[in-house]
Amino acid sequence: MFNNIPPVTKNLLLINITLYIVSMVLLNSGIDLFYILSGRYLNSIFFEPYQVITHMFMHSREGIGHIFFNMFALVVFGSHLERMWGAKRFFIFYMASGFGAFLLYNGIGVYQLYELKNEIISSNLLQQRGFQNLAEFNMHLIENVQAGVAYKSEFLGPTLASYQELNASSIVGASGAIFGLLAGFVILFPNTELMLIFLPIPIKAKYLIGGYIAFEVYNSIYSSGDSIAHLAHVGGAIVGAAFVFYWRKYDKQNFY
Repeated sequence: MFNNIPPVTKNLLLINITLYIVSMVLLNSGIDLFYILSGRYLNSIFFEPYQVITHMFMHSREGIGHIFFNMFALVVFGSHLERMWGAKRFFIFYMASGFGAFLLYNGIGVYQLYELKNEIISSNLLQQRGFQNLAEFNMHLIENVQAGVAYKSEFLGPTLASYQELNASSIVGASGAIFGLLAGFVILFPNTELMLIFLPIPIKAKYLIGGYIAFEVYNSIYSSGDSIAHLAHVGGAIVGAAFVFYWRKYDKQNFY
């Protein structure tokens, strides 16, 4: 079965699994790649440019469910699309979906962080807690993260606590790119019958995948308090759908 997976899908699978295993091993030695390589908001004090790419190949350390379902979808849907499009087009599609997920995830968070920063600068919240300015507070936040601690929300108050939380907020996983694959597949093959692992009943892709994407759109608007980046899922699906519609309209000779 592994030998039948097309090359780009196979290499993406190997990179994700290898990074997960290496990260778990290094975690026991005090090196936290999950933290280093995860994606942050573009205006976060913890943001690094490489995170735009690396976050797509990292997964949650809390069990194997996250990486298992992402890699399962990558093999099932990615293999099919790569065989149809070829390696180059599929790779562009996959990476673009991941980038789109990251950008939409940043859309609201960057604005919230910007507004909080302005609110803090224009107030005396920092002085009340012994900090001279925002730069000093940011430096202490970075030092706390390196030491594995954080300020308690009771000490910071709601505004500074939200600022600390948004700066530390992160995104990991191939889910955004996977949702691009799902969107591309359902547009091209809406009537293909699929079956869930735990519910062996044939369901057309337009209902199963379409319903799943619609559910994520709903969660991105109304859900709060969980650790899932619903906006990233929606962003990946939007970019994936846009690529398929564009290619289908302007490249009819080389597009399925």
